[in-house]
Amino acid sequence: MAFPRVLITRPVPGDSSLVGAEVRVGPERGFREAESLRAWLRAEGPADALVSMFHDRVDGATLEAAGDRLRAVVNFAVGYDNIDVAACAGRGVLVCNTPDAVTEGTADLAWALLLACARRLTETGRFVRSGRFAESGPLGMSDFLGLDVAGRTLLIVGAGRIGRAVALRSLGWGMRVLYVARSRRFDFEFAPLNARRVGLDEGLGEADFVSIHTPLTSETRHLIDARRLSLMKERAVLVNTSRGPTVDESALVEALRERRIFAAGLDVYEREPELAPGLAELDNAVLTPHIGSGALRYRELMTEIVMSNVRAALEGRTPPNVVTG
Repeated sequence: MAFPRVLITRPVPGDSSLVGAEVRVGPERGFREAESLRAWLRAEGPADALVSMFHDRVDGATLEAAGDRLRAVVNFAVGYDNIDVAACAGRGVLVCNTPDAVTEGTADLAWALLLACARRLTETGRFVRSGRFAESGPLGMSDFLGLDVAGRTLLIVGAGRIGRAVALRSLGWGMRVLYVARSRRFDFEFAPLNARRVGLDEGLGEADFVSIHTPLTSETRHLIDARRLSLMKERAVLVNTSRGPTVDESALVEALRERRIFAAGLDVYEREPELAPGLAELDNAVLTPHIGSGALRYRELMTEIVMSNVRAALEGRTPPNVVTG
């Protein structure tokens, strides 16, 4: 009897072997085009389980290419907007994700972006690397002044695991925390955060720092648009480590260019990996290439969680991280 076949669309850190299964891994850089992924699935399949990356579009055509034996699609990410959950359900295919492993790493990066924006690290880094620092000599006391963080107001948009982890990190700066969520979150409102729930428009008007942690849905696409950017303070900072399309990137470029907000820190992009025209040239934009969970420990843990989901599905058990849409 042939072993079950597990297809992983690109290499992952840690141990992705599976006793009693045949594991095949895609190319180092993955698949930029949906048809390239489907062609690989047809060539390597049929698959009993598919491990996808957040950028792999798993729709009806992809499921068809994977074959009729497919039992589970396991996303190497917490978000699963790249997967047509309804199409999977229609075929009896389970969808799983890795909700816990990304939390701490993404929260760390959100804070790295926040602090980099506040202290103008993109602009000052370019200044040093260009040789202008050596030419100019010691700076004046009014050069490259940034923002203070201690005691300021932090707005968390999306009060899930990552949003709470970001909020907890603000305690060291003695910040006041506001949060936006569809329902009340007492883990935010009780000590140690003592946060206050607000409407998004209200919170944007009050916040000095805004950190986005919502999943991408039809309701959250362009959640931060030109109108909502106009509600933010002139010295406010926007950080996005969730999904790029939650922010209207073109509107953000204009707001940054015109200095209507102080800065933005982005790890995700609306048409990733492409950037909106003009974004890369802005000194008040801190940009990273979707590395939110990109610490070795957390990525290896993601692989463990992925393979535990795959193992359960192949054994006919309910995986620990099934999503329903």
